[in-house]
Amino acid sequence: MSRSLKSPVRNPELQESRVRRKERIRNTVLYIFLIFWALIVLFPFYWMILTSLKSYSTYNAEYVPKFFTLAPTLQNYKDAFTAVNLSRYFVNTIIFTVVTTALMVVVITLSAFAFARLDFRGKNLVFTGFLALMMIPTELVVITNFQTITNWGLRNTFTGLILPSVTSVFYIYLLKENFEQVPDELYKAAKVDGTSDLKYLIRVLIPITRPTIVTIVILKVIECWNAYVWPRLITDNEAYFLVSNGIQEIRENGFGRENIPAMMAAVVVISLPLIILFLLFHDKIMEGVSRGGTKG
Repeated sequence: MSRSLKSPVRNPELQESRVRRKERIRNTVLYIFLIFWALIVLFPFYWMILTSLKSYSTYNAEYVPKFFTLAPTLQNYKDAFTAVNLSRYFVNTIIFTVVTTALMVVVITLSAFAFARLDFRGKNLVFTGFLALMMIPTELVVITNFQTITNWGLRNTFTGLILPSVTSVFYIYLLKENFEQVPDELYKAAKVDGTSDLKYLIRVLIPITRPTIVTIVILKVIECWNAYVWPRLITDNEAYFLVSNGIQEIRENGFGRENIPAMMAAVVVISLPLIILFLLFHDKIMEGVSRGGTKG
């Protein structure tokens, strides 16, 4: 007796339901992983803020650390501004950050324009040399910068703090790539109309590449705010300390090494401006970096 073989009838709705189920499972696993990873990343910030809200006696009485506090206090934040001249450190950091960032934007904009649009002898060789500098670790040039600034008599001055940071090979490269994405026809048309190179840069290139420039400014502000090695090396006068150096000053001459809650309060105060800055402009940072990596 022969058996008739029938091909199975496929149900489109059933297949679609299975696809949706697999997609939901995949998304659920992905979100669980991302939430878990976010908790790991954010936990140090939570612990920093929690510790800053505990009193010194409460913190020392916890033989087993607690993940909450029933008696939060803001006294540690008050002590952060009274133990040392933290407000002066903030002013110094703002001056250092604003001046350094402004000078750097001018330097890298003019340099990137020269490499992207101007023709001069040895341009490719000079630019290759610039790129080669990116392979030299920063630590190797710190000693040279220190000797130069010291020989010029600029230790314990804002000029000595600022000068080594007014340029960046990476930012020149990033901005040059953005300038080169602007069609050459615009530059040629501007030259036919009698527009100078500087006017073309200010009125055409800078407005078009504004997202990248904003990104560079934000990243430079973060870099200046977090600067530690160079300011610590070139200044030993408290009048020129930055907030990053202020943390060490607080630990050595302020609260002492054992007052951890007060130290955490100072860290929260110093970190808060950068956290707010990143939350406000993280979209522009991503946009500018993606533009720098896109050609054509």
